[in-house]
Amino acid sequence: MEVKTSLLDNMIGVGDMVLLEPLTADSFLENLRNRFDHNEIYTYIGSVVISLNPYRSLPIYTPDKVEEYRNRNFYELSPHIYALADEAYRSLRDQDKDQCILITGESGAGKTEASKLVMSYVAAVCGKGQEVNKVKEQLLQSNPGKYMDIEFDFKGDPLGGVISNYLLEKSRVVKQPRGERNFHIFYQLLSGASDETLKKLKLERDFSKYNYLSLDSAAVNGLDDAANFRTVRNAMQIVGFMEDELHSVLELVAAVLKLGNIEFKHESRCNGIDESRIKDKNDLKEMCELLGIEQSVLERAFSYRTVEAKLEKMSTTLNVAQAYCARDALAKNLYSRLFSWLVTRINESIKAQTKARHKVMGVLDIYGFEIFEDNSFEQFVINYCNEKLQQIFIELTLREEQEEYVREGIEWTNIEYFNNAIICDLIENNQNGILAMLDEECLRPGTVTDETFLDKLNTICGEHQHFESRLSKNSKFLTDHSLPHNCFRIQHYAGKVLYRVEGFVDKNNDLLYRDLSQAMFKANHNLMKQLFPEGNPAKVNLKRPPTAGFQFKASVGTLMKNLQTKNPNYIRCIKPNDKKTPHIFTDSLVRHQVSYLGLMENVRVRRAGYAFRQPYEPCLERYKMLCRRTWPHWRGPAREGVEVLMGDLQVPHEEFSYGRSKIFIRNPRTLFFLEERRRQCLRDLATLIQKIYRGWKCCSRFLLLKKSQVVVAAWYRRYAQQKKYQQIKSATTVVQSYTRGWQARKLLRELKYQKKCEKAATTIAAYWHGTQARMELRRLKQEVRNKHAVTVIWAYWQGTQARRELRRLKEEARRRHAVAVIWAYWKGLKVRREYRKFFRANAGKKIYNFAIQRIAQKYFLGLKSSLPSMSPIDKSWPVRPYVFLDGVHSELRRIFHLWRCKKYRSEFTSEKKAVFEEKLEASELFKDKKTLYPSSVNQPFKGDYLEISKNPKYQKLSSTVDEKVLLADVVNKINRANGKGTARIFLLTKKNFILADQKTGQVKASVPLPDVTSVSVSTQSDGFFALKLREGSASAVKGDFLLSSEHLIELITKLHHVGVTAADQEQLNVDISDEFLVQFKQDKVCVKFIQTPPKNGNGASCKRRNNRLLEVSVPLTV
Repeated sequence: MEVKTSLLDNMIGVGDMVLLEPLTADSFLENLRNRFDHNEIYTYIGSVVISLNPYRSLPIYTPDKVEEYRNRNFYELSPHIYALADEAYRSLRDQDKDQCILITGESGAGKTEASKLVMSYVAAVCGKGQEVNKVKEQLLQSNPGKYMDIEFDFKGDPLGGVISNYLLEKSRVVKQPRGERNFHIFYQLLSGASDETLKKLKLERDFSKYNYLSLDSAAVNGLDDAANFRTVRNAMQIVGFMEDELHSVLELVAAVLKLGNIEFKHESRCNGIDESRIKDKNDLKEMCELLGIEQSVLERAFSYRTVEAKLEKMSTTLNVAQAYCARDALAKNLYSRLFSWLVTRINESIKAQTKARHKVMGVLDIYGFEIFEDNSFEQFVINYCNEKLQQIFIELTLREEQEEYVREGIEWTNIEYFNNAIICDLIENNQNGILAMLDEECLRPGTVTDETFLDKLNTICGEHQHFESRLSKNSKFLTDHSLPHNCFRIQHYAGKVLYRVEGFVDKNNDLLYRDLSQAMFKANHNLMKQLFPEGNPAKVNLKRPPTAGFQFKASVGTLMKNLQTKNPNYIRCIKPNDKKTPHIFTDSLVRHQVSYLGLMENVRVRRAGYAFRQPYEPCLERYKMLCRRTWPHWRGPAREGVEVLMGDLQVPHEEFSYGRSKIFIRNPRTLFFLEERRRQCLRDLATLIQKIYRGWKCCSRFLLLKKSQVVVAAWYRRYAQQKKYQQIKSATTVVQSYTRGWQARKLLRELKYQKKCEKAATTIAAYWHGTQARMELRRLKQEVRNKHAVTVIWAYWQGTQARRELRRLKEEARRRHAVAVIWAYWKGLKVRREYRKFFRANAGKKIYNFAIQRIAQKYFLGLKSSLPSMSPIDKSWPVRPYVFLDGVHSELRRIFHLWRCKKYRSEFTSEKKAVFEEKLEASELFKDKKTLYPSSVNQPFKGDYLEISKNPKYQKLSSTVDEKVLLADVVNKINRANGKGTARIFLLTKKNFILADQKTGQVKASVPLPDVTSVSVSTQSDGFFALKLREGSASAVKGDFLLSSEHLIELITKLHHVGVTAADQEQLNVDISDEFLVQFKQDKVCVKFIQTPPKNGNGASCKRRNNRLLEVSVPLTV
């Protein structure tokens, strides 16, 4: 059975502040503290969620929690951010209402974490599938901005998203409030990057080396910057950033850190003009190397400023203060523009691919109301934005209340509340608003300072009831010492805020000197020309850029229009302490945030009508035990049951009203009365249930004991009879064993006696037979000895005769050998005497030449009979017979091979010769460069694989081709959208190539070969290749061709051969790389080849990873 925990069950404090009684600031704070101490960090104000940052991990975000809150009513379970996310998602999916979730709070209150929780919950409950999961992963990893619109299809599955950036606090780059850090990426880069990466970026890990980093908050408990850096890198890769893009971004981040270390010194000219010079140029040099800027150009931009007016130019020097301002302005602009570029780049990857109507859920993560000790222009515009958000919150909340009252048929009563439209008008009025006067002061000629701006405010806004200044027309502030002369105070809806006017004019101008913009534009870095387009000398624009206040006001206006079209949901984040440690609740800090977030005002608005409302069915189900007529089951309609229940409890009629589907309770005391009566009734019911249960349990125990006694008695009687039977059986067995033992012993004695008699007879017989055998043995031995003596004598006689014969034969052989030797010597002497007269002095040389000639003759005749075959690839050769013939042997082998190759070539036809030339050309192109090449060596180049001229299926296609077809094959044309291939017929002639439909033979594309500039292939064993077309040609309108073929080597070789032999076109360039770019219409897509373990199929497959990346998986070859 499923167990449901209501908002009112097991409640720690009050789960919904609307039910808080009494409602005071102290009780509000005490309720938050009580729930925070018990790890209840979420509390409701109606449909608004208050979130306290616990600064530690809590086990309330598990997959089980996601399933628990899925498809549940908002008030059905205890307060949780998942309840609000589920309510928003179901309204978007089921009711087709665009949603917006507004998350506000100051820095460190957990706004970013809250937005991640909302997005992760929506990702967990929406649809599944490969493409859907891919889109969800990209959306979860891509949230650098303040506002994201997540787009869904009609089923509620995410399609993509769009990020908008509202008011990046770029002043944080150069200066941070006390206790705050700079942007996290700086600390993450220094902590998590490898030593090699830091060396390339010319950085060190020590935070203290960089002036822009705040050291008092550099390390935060529970925050692992190194792990977060790896998470950021992984997220950027998932979104679709290439490795070179990621490195370019890190170079700019490093350049910002280096920029903060540039310091200036004062110098005076002889004419008395002050100017600045850079103290240590090492950081400047390293920064210029990162950005690819000439050091002298940037150094001059920091020292001089060029002012242009029509056709005149004037150069002025910058003093030290101005140089520091220029440096900080460049750092802020560089970081903010890089941030904007990142948002644009991410939007390209995560945008929805379909153009159908989308459902939209917006997530707004924006600063809450800010009241610091020193408030400036940034706090002013942030508080202005929160005034607008408060205005729209009150309007939408009241409108929602009114719509529900009308829907339920309840009479609408006007709710009084503070309307902050007068404060918004004070700030944004186009004529007399503070922003309008600030813009007017910045744009007027003459001397413009913060003091002149304050004078103007005192003149125009001095009598406004929400504006206060010491120098205004209102005399009551003249003696107010809490209001300095260079400040003004605005009474916001959340309280009074004192603004220091110093810096308002400069921050509103937000100007970057043109010299610095032009210096940045000259950089060789990949991104600088995109980030600083105004620095292009060819496009100089003398028009003044819009002010920061004007831009922010326009952004707020756009945001308000966007929010007006969506159903809002609110999350108010609160920081419990400044130390960012768990278990600490600082009353003053939380009270301050509750005040400026307007939470008490929210509660009062919600309680101005009816504090609690609930559908009739769950109300009757919860309180039916309070009335005998409705307990335990009510058979009629739920509304009638509730009416009977309320009448029986005698609740005053003015305390509640009946709607069409809900009951509305005006005062929380009435609800607490019902809850108290319910708790008492539950205790009574529990006592009754316990009484009945105990009686049933005792009765059941007695019956069980009775039944057990009968069973035990039966088993005992059985046991006693069995024991008696075993005793009788044991006695009988003993008697039988004794009897059998006596009989066996008697039989044993008889057998032993019989055996002794038999053994005695056997022994006597054995002795007799032994005596007879020994006598026979002695006789035989004597006979053998006599025979042996005769044999020995005869053997000695035979040996003597043999030795005598051997000596005779040896003597005869020696005599014959001596005669032969003497005869040979004699014959030699006669010959020498006979032929001595014929010999001369050079007889030895002639004999040597004769011997050499005979040896050579014998060698050549032997070589003739053992020559190898006439095949040029036969590498066998006879072994040389003599060492002195080594050189001749090798030369003859070479001559024979050349002659054999010549004979082989003389048999070639022109067609066969062309094939071998193409094979040779393929070897020059692909040998040792592409893994696929060795498998193509033994495959002949056929050319026309389709027999297009003979096949009647392609008769129509053949008639459209006038020239000879050099190659006809079926290839796959790769689709950029999904990476899948479509079969096409590929025809190659001497002038162009043609792609046609395989089924119909219809020509899809005909491209002249001069328009093909290069072809790109990978180094692996796949058949993918890209034909890149000349930019600007008619064929390149739809972009390059990405194809795959089973005869890749032959196809590209023939393309290259046609380019080499043709005189009217350039030679085709073959690029072999595992990563190359392909132009598809207006976008460039990277094709990346990776090796994967072989799966069921052995072929390469192509998949689309994002808008900028196609990944080809090639199986590993063993």
